[in-house]
Amino acid sequence: MKILIAEDDPHIRAGIVEIFEDEGYTPLEASDGIEAIELFEKKSPDFVILDIMMPRCNGYDVCRAIRKKNTQVPVIFLSAKSEEIDKVLGLELGADDYISKPFGVKELVARVRALLRRVQIPAPTSDPSNPITTPPFTMQDLQILPDALRAKREEQEIELSLRDLQILTLLHQQQGKVVDRNTLFDICWGIHYAPNSRTLDQHISQLRKKVELDPRSPTIIRTVHGVGYRYDP
Repeated sequence: MKILIAEDDPHIRAGIVEIFEDEGYTPLEASDGIEAIELFEKKSPDFVILDIMMPRCNGYDVCRAIRKKNTQVPVIFLSAKSEEIDKVLGLELGADDYISKPFGVKELVARVRALLRRVQIPAPTSDPSNPITTPPFTMQDLQILPDALRAKREEQEIELSLRDLQILTLLHQQQGKVVDRNTLFDICWGIHYAPNSRTLDQHISQLRKKVELDPRSPTIIRTVHGVGYRYDP
């Protein structure tokens, strides 16, 4: 899933890019408004995060240009401005949410997840690289709800990142088969990501803490030593 991040401050932009790369998104970076419009037209992102005060073309004008072409893609404004009139203007132009700087990482990720739950989801395609389009499925006693970015076990709701969903979707589609580490990296991190065993193992460890009844004795995400991982229904 592609996310356009338009922010002229390189440090803030790099931080947001890192956040959403870790979450499993494919970030598209724009350092000014004109570049943001050009990227939107060329790459058709699934989500847009816009700074307001940018050179060449401000965030309001970028939002106007986006809404002329697409009325559905979620848009969040980022700005150091906190006056109520700025928020009202942004929302009237078609933005879905507004976050004032400075903001917390968890807040930004939570806002994006909430918006993705609210927007209309495309027809199911069962594509592990974009698992939010996949219909609900079960893994043992766990129900996976891709369009809600959640899993559910009885009355317990479990928040999942996009990358969590990519991994679970892939393992479910290949159930009973070993998914090797390179395949996991290619599909869930992208073919341009430099593989790092520690990155994969750490993510699997954290995901097991979310979805396994006993992470020390996993039954959903099984390790196949020296090869990869497997889900047995």
